[in-house]
Amino acid sequence: MNGKTLALAACCGLLAACAMMTGTDGPENAFRISAGGMSDNAKMTPKMAGNFKKNPNCTGENFTPALQWSNAPAKTRSYALIVDDQAGRNGLGVSHGVVYGIPASITSLSEGELGAAPKRFVGGTNTLGSHYVGPCPPRGLSPHHYVFTLIATDLEPGALRAGLKRDELLQSLSGHALAAASLALRFNQ
Repeated sequence: MNGKTLALAACCGLLAACAMMTGTDGPENAFRISAGGMSDNAKMTPKMAGNFKKNPNCTGENFTPALQWSNAPAKTRSYALIVDDQAGRNGLGVSHGVVYGIPASITSLSEGELGAAPKRFVGGTNTLGSHYVGPCPPRGLSPHHYVFTLIATDLEPGALRAGLKRDELLQSLSGHALAAASLALRFNQ
């Protein structure tokens, strides 16, 4: 296996382990996330591409899909959301979104909300230095997959400081993650 395959396998294993921690009886009760009527593996629209002046591949509006989730574990106090492109940077991966401290009472983010200034969540720091930047793959490549991973936690919404990077967030959630749900969307130019 190459490094990219190993990283993907490790990520899938982590998500599978989190999914088993939901304590639900079956798929109808599973913790899940969806994106505004888009099916898993659906292609994002051009306006959902990132808008980042330092990268010529980021020519979109940074418009995010509406996200909804359901069936969180009973002890959930907040959520964290990570958006990753594992094929980015030639297989080294790109963290596109890092947000957390979403109160348990919130079960959706409206269209565009994830890419806007943080109001109902705490902004972390992605690979590009902000809390969210949409897809920016080089032109002419096959679609990249952008995995939206929502993690239910037992932490109060204000427990973590702003600006955490993806790995810092994951380390801070160790022992506090209750379940995870994910959705993959595709994008290419």
